[in-house]
Amino acid sequence: MATEAKAKSKNVTLQTIADRLGVSRTTVSNAYGRPDQLNPALREKILAAAKELGYSGPDPAARTLRRGQAGVLGVLFGESLTYAFSDPGAVLMFQGVAEAAEEAGVNLLLIAAPPGRPADPLPIREAVVDRFVTLCIPQDDPRLAAILERGLPTVGMDNERLPGVGWVGIDDRGGARQAAAHLIDLGHRRLAVVVDRVGLEVRHGPARPEDLASPIYATNRERLRGYADAVDAAGLRWAEVQVWDTPGNTIEAGCAAAAALLDRSPRPTAILATTDQLAFGVLQAARQRGVRVPDQLSVVGFDDLPAAAAASPPLTTIRQSLVEKGRVAGRLALEPWPNDAPPEVALPVELVVRASTGPVPI
Repeated sequence: MATEAKAKSKNVTLQTIADRLGVSRTTVSNAYGRPDQLNPALREKILAAAKELGYSGPDPAARTLRRGQAGVLGVLFGESLTYAFSDPGAVLMFQGVAEAAEEAGVNLLLIAAPPGRPADPLPIREAVVDRFVTLCIPQDDPRLAAILERGLPTVGMDNERLPGVGWVGIDDRGGARQAAAHLIDLGHRRLAVVVDRVGLEVRHGPARPEDLASPIYATNRERLRGYADAVDAAGLRWAEVQVWDTPGNTIEAGCAAAAALLDRSPRPTAILATTDQLAFGVLQAARQRGVRVPDQLSVVGFDDLPAAAAASPPLTTIRQSLVEKGRVAGRLALEPWPNDAPPEVALPVELVVRASTGPVPI
């Protein structure tokens, strides 16, 4: 019976209801889209007839096409949905995007694009949205190509700069250079790096040269280059820095990577983590092994999450405003672009020195 009723409702249109009641199609349409234009009694009569005929209302996608605006900002995120709502950095960036959407009076549609799964562009092609923000999407991802094919105004956040696409980010390379230079100035020479997902393959182990030559994510590429800049400027050899590739940006992944590095001989005297989440894991591994921070090991993160100042010990890190990054990206995506020129905004970074770094052990 339910299937029969569903099939019946598909055959009912606004004109069907209009013919039943002897009114115009526009009058029936107004009952749904412009109720203030109708006498309340007439509207109730129309809705009652629609219910009797099994009509649930105009198709939302069709109404959007007629209006030309959906009132929705699409967000393509290069991770899973659970990550979007559990990772502290992602939550802060989405908070900023949501604030921009609320200011503009539009809604958000989040489309997840987790790595390691088939990249299906169909949800992008069928998304009823007006504009897009993309976050952490590799340049060759077919879902990004699908957005560009639609020609919708798009702003990339923590992505490659692309022709015709707006961009919001930070000087990842410069911030990483500050982080590594800080450790080198403290006398550290045995450095290691913990990074999440250098290449396409999910790995736990020393980063492969072929992955380091072409990291899939722009932020990782720039941060690794920044570390290398500081190492080279100090007359050291980047090739001697141990870079550990982790399967994800989690405390657990950072802990496992640091455990492997600290069990080596000679172990590093300082570890650079490309995110604070990984750095928290490094601190955890050090505690588990009785390695004192910063007396025996210095640790530097990247992001300055709220938990960084409360870590044990408080974490030295590179500060960026993740909320502001999301807010700016959302606003730029929703606002008109002067002369249709895609905007670019680079937000500041700052080295914040706390108790997790100190002079090299003697």
